[in-house]
Amino acid sequence: MQFDTPHPEYTGSPGVRAGFRLALRLSLAFAALLWAIQLLNLALDLDAAPFGVAPRTLAGLAGLVFAPLVHGGFEHLLANTLPIVILGTAMLHLYPRSSPIVLPAIWIGPGLAVWLFASGGVHLGASGLVYGMVAYVFTAGLIRRDRRAIAASMVVAFLYGASVWGVLPIQRGHSWETHLAAALIGLALAFVLRHRDVPPAVRYEWEDQPGIVDLEPVDEAARPASMPGAPTLH
Repeated sequence: MQFDTPHPEYTGSPGVRAGFRLALRLSLAFAALLWAIQLLNLALDLDAAPFGVAPRTLAGLAGLVFAPLVHGGFEHLLANTLPIVILGTAMLHLYPRSSPIVLPAIWIGPGLAVWLFASGGVHLGASGLVYGMVAYVFTAGLIRRDRRAIAASMVVAFLYGASVWGVLPIQRGHSWETHLAAALIGLALAFVLRHRDVPPAVRYEWEDQPGIVDLEPVDEAARPASMPGAPTLH
């Protein structure tokens, strides 16, 4: 199987570098917002439960919008903070055209699935976003032939591979329904959007000429840039 190498003129361009910095800033800003909300809840002694998803109740519909912003405690928030920053940066940087579709889907979709099908309780926290982004970044890296995407996929597998157990009902106090719904949405969208955000790759002219199996040695110093073998944007 051939793995494409993103063209260095693209990956090293000022626009791409600026995009990475913006992705990091946005992810850090969102994590800071989550902490600000948690601290405000603590200072005002507010209950986060009314902002969560309560299955099949009218009041629980508010959680479709607000549940990812509130947490049951600082331990819950701390567990989500670093994944939000790492995965959010990877998502926004590598998949800028897909993110406006994926992020709203994994924000609203898991809450809607929980409201419709979960057994009970109040479901809140940003872990649905984490599971959705893990599923998308990991799966997108596997089905693309882009080395950057594959590298991001392997990093996600190394850091968060153990989180797969969170989609099973084996831990009390954890919304496995939210995790499962978010992971399935992220997985599905990785296939649906697989043709988006494909960076230009290094291509050689001889790769597009079938039947060439052996080439005479070429003096690299004497080869003009226009000869077969010169990389081009594709």
